Amino acid sequence: MTNVEDLNGKSFFQRFYSGITSGSSLLMIATFAAVIWANVDHHFYEHLWHDKLTIDVNAFHLKMSWHHWINDGLMAIFFFVVGLEIKREFLAGELSSFKQASLPIFAAIGGMVVPIILFFMFGLEGEAQSGWGIPMATDIAFSLGILAMLGKRVPLSLKVFLTALAIVDDLGAVLVIALFYGGELQWTYLIIAAVLLIVLTIANLKNIQDLKLYTILGLVIWYLFLESGVEGPGSGLHATIAGVLVAFTIPARPKVHVDKFLPRISSGAKNFESIPKSVHEIVLSDEQLHAVDNMEYAIKKVRSPLQYIEHQFHGFISMFVLPVFALANAGVVLSAGDQGGEVMSLVSFAIAFSLVFGKVIGITFFSWLAVRLRIAIKPKGSSWLSFAGLGLLGGIGFTMSIFIASLAYSTEILNQAKIGIFIGSIIAGLAGFFLLKYSLKRDEDVTNRRMR
Repeated sequence: MTNVEDLNGKSFFQRFYSGITSGSSLLMIATFAAVIWANVDHHFYEHLWHDKLTIDVNAFHLKMSWHHWINDGLMAIFFFVVGLEIKREFLAGELSSFKQASLPIFAAIGGMVVPIILFFMFGLEGEAQSGWGIPMATDIAFSLGILAMLGKRVPLSLKVFLTALAIVDDLGAVLVIALFYGGELQWTYLIIAAVLLIVLTIANLKNIQDLKLYTILGLVIWYLFLESGVEGPGSGLHATIAGVLVAFTIPARPKVHVDKFLPRISSGAKNFESIPKSVHEIVLSDEQLHAVDNMEYAIKKVRSPLQYIEHQFHGFISMFVLPVFALANAGVVLSAGDQGGEVMSLVSFAIAFSLVFGKVIGITFFSWLAVRLRIAIKPKGSSWLSFAGLGLLGGIGFTMSIFIASLAYSTEILNQAKIGIFIGSIIAGLAGFFLLKYSLKRDEDVTNRRMR
């Protein structure tokens, strides 16, 4: 992350970190509410989210269940913001140089590869095998939320590491969804979408910053992705991928460079002050309005569209999109009920085991390997035991895991998968919290002894 500070003295990373962690409690409440609701009245829970909502405006006609509107619509906005975060990190953040990016990238690769290997080792067959992508995901809100519970004891370097790791992990999840969790495609729709993405890319290269252009074409691209399956909306290349691709086209360069911002504001203020004023004036003169407009333009354009949108959407994502997603998707049934189906199964155990052990082994070992090969540098004062604690927090899959599970499984196996996600995420979260609590204190003691 950059060290640029806002007016409150907080770096962009600190504001991003606090924004993510502030929404984790609401996400947890929505999750508990969904579980209770699904077990008290499962039929009503399922019936409500599968009710149809139709939007019919002229040539535009779209009929989907509330569940699909949330997973294909609201989550497309979530992935759009994820795309903005990924782009920002690669341009000016912790992933902007190989030296900065190598450790979290290696750790994220390990945290994706090892869980997938462990999942396949269970020898699942048929539809059960298609959930291999579930344990590779990390929930950035919950993992950072638990890390925040440890307070100021957590070094900034470890917060940045886990954040960057989760962002790379999100990129991996996006690629997996795009490549492996789509149905048969109608290529005409995707070709048109590709042409529109090229148009937005050209607009970006020319630094055209009219957000109406990106919004209108972005919605059309989302609709084309949504309709890209031969079996109807949501059956082709998943619409959330459109959110990420459109995010990559959003301009990251400001119209007013930071070096020219203060001189321009200072010049505008001097012009405003030099204009003769009358004590009887109620409204500003044309000259005063012109000076104000110039300053207002500088204030608006010193922040790039990418940063502006990301700043505007973070609260909406953490306080609305993710809690609504949890409410609609986290309703796991904890008893067999009238159907007598399995609640826990080998699928549940495979997912839970792979989340917990796959993540901690993959993240810790690949981090150690990157340092050992001198590709990356381990943060000073941090032990490998603390990295193991972060690896366990990476095993909190939840939001992303449930999302991939909803693409991979039908209703019966999906419930078993959710239970595995719940168990694995809870064990990983608790184990990570207590291991970090112990290891961070030990790291402090070691540092203090060396300073004496």
